[in-house]
Amino acid sequence: MLFSFNKKVIFVLFFSFCLLISGLIVKQASAQGNSQFKFNEEFLNEPDYKETVDLLVEVFKTMQREYFQPVDPDDLKKFIYVFNTRMYPQFKYENKGPQYIKWRSAAYLVDMLKDQEDIFSKLFPPKDAERYEQTVLGKRIDLGIDGELVDKGYLVTWVEPRSDAYEKGLRKNDIVYQIDRAQVKSLTQDEVRKLLMPLENQKVLLRFIQSKTSRKKKIEVVSKEYFKQLSFLIPTEVEGVFCIRIERFNRMTGEDITGFMKDILAYPGETGLIIDLRGNPGGPPLAAREISAFFLAQGEEFAYFQRRNKPKASLDVPVIGEEFHYKGNMVILIDRDSGSASELFSGILQGRGRAELMGTNSAGQVLLKSMFYLSDGSMVLLVTARGHHPDGKVFSFSGLDPDIRVGEQDDLIRFAAEYLLEKRSNQ
Repeated sequence: MLFSFNKKVIFVLFFSFCLLISGLIVKQASAQGNSQFKFNEEFLNEPDYKETVDLLVEVFKTMQREYFQPVDPDDLKKFIYVFNTRMYPQFKYENKGPQYIKWRSAAYLVDMLKDQEDIFSKLFPPKDAERYEQTVLGKRIDLGIDGELVDKGYLVTWVEPRSDAYEKGLRKNDIVYQIDRAQVKSLTQDEVRKLLMPLENQKVLLRFIQSKTSRKKKIEVVSKEYFKQLSFLIPTEVEGVFCIRIERFNRMTGEDITGFMKDILAYPGETGLIIDLRGNPGGPPLAAREISAFFLAQGEEFAYFQRRNKPKASLDVPVIGEEFHYKGNMVILIDRDSGSASELFSGILQGRGRAELMGTNSAGQVLLKSMFYLSDGSMVLLVTARGHHPDGKVFSFSGLDPDIRVGEQDDLIRFAAEYLLEKRSNQ
C-alpha cells in the first residue's frame, strides 16, 4: 500500500512539474503572439511523434516484463496524456531535435515508473549505452605487475602469485624491456602502467631479462581475472583483537580468510574480530556466502535473491569443520562505498545478531541489475532482483544502518579494537 501511495505522489509531482514548466512557456508564447504551443492532430502523423510513442511503449513493456516489481499500465496511459498535452508541444516549441525528444521522454518514463528509492534504473541513449557497457563488461585488468623505471627498463618489484605473468615465469627483480611493440626505455611510468592494464582477455607480449640468469625471455600473458590477494591481516595494537581488511570479494576470498582464521582461532585467550569492509564495492555474492561459514550456523539459509514471478534463488551457509567456527565478538566497519557482496555479508551478520556494524550507511546495492537494449539502440538498465534476508526482509536502497555511527576517521580500526576490548571486559 505504501508503494502505491509513493508512486501516486511521484506522478503528481512529475505531472505538476510538467504543468508548471509548460505553463510558463505558454505564457511566454502568448505574450509573443505565438499560438503554436499546443497539441494538434497533425502531430499524430509526424514520424518523430510515432517513433517516440513506440519507444515509450517498448520501454514500458520491458519494465513490465523485467523490473523487480510490477508497473501499472494506467501509469503509461497517464504519461502518454502528459506527453501529448504538455511535453511534446513544449519540446516542439523549443525546437528540440527528434532524438532528444525521444530519449528524454523515455528517460522521464523510466523515472516515473521505477521505485522512488531506486537510483540505479535508467535509460541510456545509444552512445551512452555503448560507453556504459564498455565500462561494465569491457573492464581493464591489470596484469599483476608492479615496478619502477630504471635505466634498462621496468624493474619488477612485485608479481601477483596468481597472475598469468607469474605462472609463465616473471619474477621480482626481472627487468621488462619491451611491452608488445613498445620499448620501455622510451616510455613514462604512467605509459608503462597503462600498457600493463589492458582490456580483459587481451594478449600482451612481454620481453624481459631474468634477474637470476641475465637471460632474455619472452612470454605472452593474457589479461584475465587472476584473483589477486585482496584480504589482509591488519595489526590493531590491542591484545587479542584482530582485524581482517577485505578490499574486494573474489573467488579466492574464502581461501585467504581461512588462513587468517586459523591464526586467530589458535590464539590462546579471548579474542575480538574486526572485519574492515570500508571502500569494498563487493564482488560475487558466493564469496560473501562462503566466508559466512566461519560465523553462522552451518547449513541454514544465508540470503536469497528473487526476480518477480520467479522462484527465489537461495544461498545457504556452507558446512565447514567446527574447529573453524569463530564465536567471539565482532565489529564490521562499513561506509558509503561498501556495496553489493560486502553489504550482503554485513547485513546478514547484523540481522542475525552476530556482528555490530560501525561507520556510516553503506551504498544500498544488494540487488541484481541487467541491461536491456531497445530497438533504436538505446538501453534501459533495470534492477531485476532484490536481496533478501532469510525472513523475507529486503535490503534497503538506502543501505545498511550502522549500530554505532562513526564518521570517517583514520583511527577507526583502533576505535573498534578498544570498543571490543571494553565489551570483553564488561562480560
